[in-house]
Amino acid sequence: MSQLDGKVAIVTGAARGLGRAYAEAMAREGAAIFACDINSCDDTVAAIVAEGGRAAGAITDIASMDSCTAMAQQAVDAYGRIDVLVNNAALYAGLQGARFENLDEAQWDAVMNINVKGLWQSCKAVVQPMRDAGGGSIINISSLAAVYGLPYGLDYVASKAAVIGMTRGMARELGQDRIRVNAVAPSAVMTEGTEDFFGEKLEKAKKVIAAGQLIQRNLETCDLTGTIIYLASDNSAFVTGQTHMVDGGSWFL
Repeated sequence: MSQLDGKVAIVTGAARGLGRAYAEAMAREGAAIFACDINSCDDTVAAIVAEGGRAAGAITDIASMDSCTAMAQQAVDAYGRIDVLVNNAALYAGLQGARFENLDEAQWDAVMNINVKGLWQSCKAVVQPMRDAGGGSIINISSLAAVYGLPYGLDYVASKAAVIGMTRGMARELGQDRIRVNAVAPSAVMTEGTEDFFGEKLEKAKKVIAAGQLIQRNLETCDLTGTIIYLASDNSAFVTGQTHMVDGGSWFL
């Protein structure tokens, strides 16, 4: 029996990169996947189905509560329940770094709208279906940037620190409903988003990041999927409110 047999998982930001990797890995463990993104998830769904998995998808804008509500309802309509939410969607690629006093205000607002408010809205949308299912697991993607204090990206750092605080607060509120809430905080993962973020400085950044870790190589998507599967599965049934660092030993909590 696979670890996620019988479970229904929503993954936001699932069109590419980490979100797609999470969706495909969870499907291989038996989960029925509802893949969501502001862009089409057709490729993600097709890849899962081609491997014999179950998947459906929808265009979802987590900045809109109506869109999040529709996401949850479509997942219930497709599969009858919701057991897992992976809150992966976030603004990262394309952000313009600067000293905090010089950050663009419109960019700051956009980051908070997606990375903080959007996560809150996604959680609100799935909570009642999870209660109806007898419990569930919410997995919020934070970042090493939040606990390290990454310079020249305070908008992103603040948003991912908020994710950790929200995870702890929601865990306390939802424990009585048997809904677990945990965060995962990776270091920089080698995805399209990371390449966009660092641009021409990517190779230098990769060396600096690896040198600051106890395990001196760069984090790949496959290093994260095991943690996601663990938190989605019943193997973590007594784990909630925690931030799981997947960073090669960069930071100890």
